[in-house]
Amino acid sequence: MKTCEISGECRPNEDQIKRLKEIMESLPNDDQFEGYTGKLKALSDSTRLKILYLLSNDELCVCEIISALDKPQSSISHHLNILKNLGFIKGRKDGIWIHYSLISPKIAVLVKELIKLLE
Repeated sequence: MKTCEISGECRPNEDQIKRLKEIMESLPNDDQFEGYTGKLKALSDSTRLKILYLLSNDELCVCEIISALDKPQSSISHHLNILKNLGFIKGRKDGIWIHYSLISPKIAVLVKELIKLLE
């Protein structure tokens, strides 16, 4: 990393300031960052990650998710609502049950890649 070139001061030089401005202009706006933060927070829960893994293979009925994760229906519904509201999954009603699937298969791929990077 370059060090500041102005002797005696802890400030970037003109080239560094120009580069930083360019970087800042290319960043998403604050509202977009808030949205990203919410989605990343949702992925920080192990139950929600497991649900995304389960759905990476195919659509599942909520009863199957409850059975696979051995958690109460209320807990699973809570996690499913979070994932649905943030745009990770979608639901399809079939009688009294709802079948869930990923909005896009890319979600599972990206989540798995992110986890590999963290290992």
